[in-house]
Amino acid sequence: MISATEFVFWLSVAAVVYLYLGYPATLLLVRARRGAPPRHDGRLPSVTILIAAYNEARDIGATLTNKLDLDYPRERLQIVVVSDGSTDGTDEIVSGYASRGVSLIRQEPRQGKTAALNLGRTVATGELVVFSDANSRYDRQALRHLVDAFEDPEVGYATGLLMYLNPGESPSAASCGLYMRYENWVRRLETRVGSIVGVNGGIDAVRRRLFEPMRPDHLPDFVLPLRVVEQGFRVVFCPAAVSYEEALPDARDEFGMRVRVSLRSLRTLCEMRHLLSPAGGFYAFQLWAHKGLRYLVFVPLIAALVANLMLAGRGHYLLLLALQVAFYGAAAVGLAAQGRPWAKALGIPAFFVIANAAAAVAVARFLRGDRQTLWQPRKGA
Repeated sequence: MISATEFVFWLSVAAVVYLYLGYPATLLLVRARRGAPPRHDGRLPSVTILIAAYNEARDIGATLTNKLDLDYPRERLQIVVVSDGSTDGTDEIVSGYASRGVSLIRQEPRQGKTAALNLGRTVATGELVVFSDANSRYDRQALRHLVDAFEDPEVGYATGLLMYLNPGESPSAASCGLYMRYENWVRRLETRVGSIVGVNGGIDAVRRRLFEPMRPDHLPDFVLPLRVVEQGFRVVFCPAAVSYEEALPDARDEFGMRVRVSLRSLRTLCEMRHLLSPAGGFYAFQLWAHKGLRYLVFVPLIAALVANLMLAGRGHYLLLLALQVAFYGAAAVGLAAQGRPWAKALGIPAFFVIANAAAAVAVARFLRGDRQTLWQPRKGA
């Protein structure tokens, strides 16, 4: 008969293992309900690429050149940049592309990315609206691959593959690519059985008729896909549609970004909690496992550590405690030594700790009633 402390320890370990490994294993066991996508009939839909920008003078020119060079009929493509009160010359750079058909809208005063996308929606004319970050570089064929997903009339939202370039010396940044590979694997499995939970944000597309206005504190790349599912359409992952961005080079920037995203995601989940009910079927289970409970992983992590400390004098529990301490110690060393090449080897524990510590801070801020609509794009907070 195990003690209460042992029960807490093993339950906590099981919860963490299930949320990261058991959930994708469950998806593997679910029979695929979707066959091959319909074949393209040769007609390309009209597309509006919508870019919200705040002080993006460093990247916006290269981003617009990239979008104009995409392998897509120019007469079927509208590009709109919404400058969210930029003060660094972003507007002047965008205006230089007016002769090539790029439209500039200025949002004044600054109200945040979500409000900027709402404003851009009012002038979008494309059948599909594609969301690009101001520093996202698309593969030349990316847009064609992304719109191909909409040949399936059940698809209302599609997201592409985000790849990080020049991750810098931060162990957390170096590990970000590994985390994204894991997330993309899970998205492939989710697409196979229905809809995905969570999208990339920098290379997304939605049917314009399904694009509803959002509150300024909404996280657009979470609330919009949920609304699409709510309307009975699928949200799918298109790995052939590739976008490139630079990873945040500093662990503090990564932490701030993850706090912000987690806080806004929690608010979205609270607002759309009806999708978490059993009536939501298998997607409700996905939403719990991939999002809702993932933000609470820090709880069983802390419980497992505390219980393990209490059990340290009992046989193999001392070894398990040593493994936990070694893991968190490696994370601490990796974060303290960021900038040194050898610290990249400690990226996985460092990134794991950053992600779950950020979730813990976000939960605390959520319970306190905090909201966030504005942030520094390069700093993430």
